[in-house]
Amino acid sequence: MKICVYGAGAIGGFLGVELARAGAEVSLVARGAHLAAMRANGLKLIRDGAERVAYLRCTDDPGELGPQDYVIVALKAHSVPGVVDAMQPLLGPETAVITAVNGIPYWYFHRHGGPWEGRQLDSIDPGGRQWTGIGPERAIGCIVYPATEVVGPGVIQHVYGDKFPLGEPSGEITPRATRLSEMFAAAGLKAPAIANIRDEIWLKLWGNLCFNPISALTHGTLDVIAFGSETRQVARAMMLEAKAIGDRLGVHFRVDVERRIDGAGKVGAHKTSMLQDLERGRPMEIDALVGVVQELGRLVKVPTPTLDIVLALVRQRASLAGLYSPPARPTDASARATVRDCPSTETSSRAVTSSERSSKVLVPG
Repeated sequence: MKICVYGAGAIGGFLGVELARAGAEVSLVARGAHLAAMRANGLKLIRDGAERVAYLRCTDDPGELGPQDYVIVALKAHSVPGVVDAMQPLLGPETAVITAVNGIPYWYFHRHGGPWEGRQLDSIDPGGRQWTGIGPERAIGCIVYPATEVVGPGVIQHVYGDKFPLGEPSGEITPRATRLSEMFAAAGLKAPAIANIRDEIWLKLWGNLCFNPISALTHGTLDVIAFGSETRQVARAMMLEAKAIGDRLGVHFRVDVERRIDGAGKVGAHKTSMLQDLERGRPMEIDALVGVVQELGRLVKVPTPTLDIVLALVRQRASLAGLYSPPARPTDASARATVRDCPSTETSSRAVTSSERSSKVLVPG
């Protein structure tokens, strides 16, 4: 099984090492000092006190690798449209693309059914670059729950977690999803192929859409936001607005709002990934976590007054820090807003932080 990990940072590097140990033919796309270190010394994974080094084919030119069975996209969501063209040499007729990214994926309304079937989302896929350049039919959804960190060039530290639920947009348990799930299992990872991948996407997003921007604005950690009476009210209001949207879209929320907030707070004094990006001067993942929820609210005619205010504030905060630019809008948005058939074309490194811990029913933001 040929697997390319596009974005071999914290999560991508972790997956690359473990899948290679399980027998997959793994290649990595990376850049800079991290790539140079992997080429020189291999990719080191520190997990459970043990060090594992994998010597994998790694490059900054996907054209060197050729078509793959699976491409795992492990970039920050806002980075993906910019690599669609570079990704093309990896895409053969049967290549599946696993979207191991935060937030709502570009393929969300593919095989969704109902009045929004085939709808594209400008906030996360401006100009439809992923939809047309990768194709929704290739996509397999993936929710990333582990926490890992790049602690030095070519060195990944695993913090906790091994869950990567997988799911087809159609809800079918297909042979390609089953084969990938079995490969993850051989690597010691929990990646069941499930029928309700959108419910899992929303469960994680439900916390991310409020805790991430509130933390970037206040610099508060999860416990402070969740258990502070005023910030908890803001988070609750945003979550209730999002739930109303999800309800219109047929999403099933298997925990209630209070339990979801408490679960985040119990993680403790951890910074969200958005706050860490702000502090480290890295582009902030705003539209995939918050902007797209506003867009979906307008689509299904659910007002989002609290979310709108928080989104405006965090966008300005990030813009003033030079860490955010609004997504480019297509010139003919009205045409792209219509329902259409799926095209026949052939989908950052991200450090998932302790602020995104999950347990049986607790999936903090």
